[in-house]
Amino acid sequence: MSVNLSARTRFILSRTGQSLVVVIGVTIIAFFLLHLVPGDAVTVILGNKYTPARAAVLRKELGLDQSLLVQYIHFMNHLFHGNLGNSIYYGTSVWSLLGQRLPVTMWLVVYSTLLAVCISVPLAVASAVKRDRATDQGIRFGFMFIFAMPQFWVGLMLALIFGLDLAVFPVSGYGSGFFGHLYYLFLPSLTIALGFSAILLRTLRNSIVFALDSEYVETARAKGLSRSRIMARHVLRNALLPALSVIGVNLAYLIGSTVIIENVFALPGLGSLLAASITNRDLAVVQGIVLFFGVFVVIVSLATDLLYALLDPRVSYD
Repeated sequence: MSVNLSARTRFILSRTGQSLVVVIGVTIIAFFLLHLVPGDAVTVILGNKYTPARAAVLRKELGLDQSLLVQYIHFMNHLFHGNLGNSIYYGTSVWSLLGQRLPVTMWLVVYSTLLAVCISVPLAVASAVKRDRATDQGIRFGFMFIFAMPQFWVGLMLALIFGLDLAVFPVSGYGSGFFGHLYYLFLPSLTIALGFSAILLRTLRNSIVFALDSEYVETARAKGLSRSRIMARHVLRNALLPALSVIGVNLAYLIGSTVIIENVFALPGLGSLLAASITNRDLAVVQGIVLFFGVFVVIVSLATDLLYALLDPRVSYD
């Protein structure tokens, strides 16, 4: 008995299948990559208490005396049962650590994305409307310069100017309550948003320029619609769709930025936990965080892909 699937269903199943393959690849990277890093986790864990006998016992307890293939099979078996293991350094489960640190990182990612959109949209409109003029060149050059700067340096400069010299915003901590988080996370979120805005602005500007030259905009002008109405109803409505795709594709950039910025601003998120766990050779925690970041990026990219196809009628499911 044959089943006729609609083009949309085949599209969703195809994208989902591709995402599952990527997730499997993420598990392989999360497991094997850390084992390629020089150094012995057992030596780091034991520290001054290291002896060959203790090292052999601990290595057997952790399963590190087995081959990498056997360790990976055990890792996947635990993963299928929802077990990410326990942190040797912190003495608690990896899930518990992720639950404690995740809100800070999610706040940072969402806050940075919203700031990037708020910065990029008006500047992209100004740049597109004044294309090839001084305003356009100045905006594009300025954000190209910001994008070229190391992100940790941008964060340090913002902390120095607005945190220490002007004392407007705090340079560390997470705050408490909704408005406390907005206040304490403004500088780190702005640091990430400035770099991301450089990517987003270029896409938005090009989309707006293309929309402004389209026939439907000329028709709207001929009908006597105001400039603001044309921009809101016709130009931005179509130009924001490619920006949605850019946000999804560059989510890995935002996730990677949190690792750096959380350490610059001493934020208790997953990024700072990842850096500390790599130093401490806390294998289970590093694997758990890398796996979470990878799966999170895949899920958001899949959702963005499907949402873009649903919103844009020009996308063919075939």
